Amino acid sequence: MKLIASKTSPYARKVRIVLSLTNTVVEFAEENVWSAETKTGLYNPLTKIPVLLLDDGTALYDSRVIVEYLSAIHPAAYLVPDAPLERALTKRWEALGDGIADAGIAVFLERKREPQLQSPEWIARQLSKVESGIAAVSRELGAREHCIGSSLTIADIAVFCALRWLEFRLPELAWQQRYPSLAAWAAKLDSLPEFSATKPSV
Repeated sequence: MKLIASKTSPYARKVRIVLSLTNTVVEFAEENVWSAETKTGLYNPLTKIPVLLLDDGTALYDSRVIVEYLSAIHPAAYLVPDAPLERALTKRWEALGDGIADAGIAVFLERKREPQLQSPEWIARQLSKVESGIAAVSRELGAREHCIGSSLTIADIAVFCALRWLEFRLPELAWQQRYPSLAAWAAKLDSLPEFSATKPSV
């Protein structure tokens, strides 16, 4: 299998952590979808990463689809629970984490435009999503060790990846200072090799 992705993408980091946790060996292919030479469109018509290419040539795209597949072929990892409600709540946590990342990336990309073309209203709207998302994570996680249940799931991984991406690309938000218990929770996950090995760098 081959993973086509960027090491700075929070969605790709989510998949890479799952690959590591499930001991799935893949070839990693670094890809910049913003490059005129990108070949991502050959595998995903939306020209988005990550994409997981299976050995038979099948392309799986959208990180949630990839994670669903990996958790199905490695059920012992328990990353996505089987019980209907617990599964739905876990996927809701994943959607929350991905949604925080979505809004943060929208801000990051808008700020790359020429200053006169940027929309302060759009940036403010996306930042409000980020802030309300982080507040919800902090409130619902509370003092628990995991987002759902008593073991690590994709819920924890998705939220972690979103928060660490914000720290990497939008450090001025300084969410760690406002949510110290959440920062401590993320730091515990940082200590796990599957998480620390996927830390992005400039």
